Amino acid sequence: MAPSFSDDKESLFNFVVRDGYGVKGVVDRGLSTVPQQYVQPPEERIDKLKSTPSENSPIDLSKLDGPDHDRVAEEIVRTAETLGFFQVVNHGVPVELLESLKIAAHKFFGQPPEKKAAYRKGVSPSPLVTYGTSFAPEKEKALEWKDYVSMLYTNDSEALKVWPEECKDVALEYLRTSIKMVEKILKILMEKLGVTVEAAKIDALIGFKMVNMNFYPTCPNPELTVGVGRHSDMGTLTVLLQDEIGGLYVKVEENIDGKQKGEWLEIPPIPGALVINVGDTLQILSNGRYKSAEHRVRTTSEQSRVSIPVFTIPNTTEKIGPLRHLVERDGVALYREVVFGDYMKNFFGNAHEGKKSLDFARIN
Repeated sequence: MAPSFSDDKESLFNFVVRDGYGVKGVVDRGLSTVPQQYVQPPEERIDKLKSTPSENSPIDLSKLDGPDHDRVAEEIVRTAETLGFFQVVNHGVPVELLESLKIAAHKFFGQPPEKKAAYRKGVSPSPLVTYGTSFAPEKEKALEWKDYVSMLYTNDSEALKVWPEECKDVALEYLRTSIKMVEKILKILMEKLGVTVEAAKIDALIGFKMVNMNFYPTCPNPELTVGVGRHSDMGTLTVLLQDEIGGLYVKVEENIDGKQKGEWLEIPPIPGALVINVGDTLQILSNGRYKSAEHRVRTTSEQSRVSIPVFTIPNTTEKIGPLRHLVERDGVALYREVVFGDYMKNFFGNAHEGKKSLDFARIN
């Protein structure tokens, strides 16, 4: 029996997190106001009127390896050095597949609660699949208005065996086709850092791969909540499929192109485009040259929204630190070398708090 929303905090937490109903289970109760546990402090709320839509045109990846290769490569590098976020088109991931992904995500989250709850952490039939809600609900002052299913990749046959039936085929094809694009972009970024790029080096930086499907139910008070709080991604590069509703915001790190440091840019959805963002790993490797973008997601009262990221991160045993020749060039190392598994443990052990995750490796 689900608790009423006037019950104590622990009852709602158990219903949403431990029993696996998620925020969708709360919404399905027909509530007219957001429960107090989801009300964000004023400084964390997203004011759509105080943000600026990004005017950056998507980057056409089909022009790589042709006469415009150098210009497109420079565009990728420049954006990675400044905002850390860019959109790409003609990326090699079929547009029909992107539409199928959104349908599959809605299908998964539209299931009865017990079907999804079967994948909760600790009870899931496979450690490769986890269903949950918010990011670190035990650590957060206010919960995020989001449910998710996370699918870790080891190999094709295991993915097809244990990933959820409702989405495994399209999720796996999305991962396969996205990785080719990630490898191409990463090669460009590493070459610009003066690194001789061998396949083994690329593999080491994206050896750990994961597909998430995020679900943001309609929210009666979107001005009080967040879908995802301020954070940067821990990995190397992230590929993100937005649906047509949008709601992704990126923080400007430095004054550039008329944008002010600290300003929030909205990344509008572009049909057929994918969003690419730099993660903490690349910021550390580049000794701060590439920026892992701080970003967050707003909620909406209009209709439920989905987003589907592919995370590419180093293997847990990989050591990451600033590249030696960059430290020699810069005269200082901004980060210490860390074992990525330790970095990941710290990342998941804390609530979202901007780019605070980088403090784990930062040299003060």
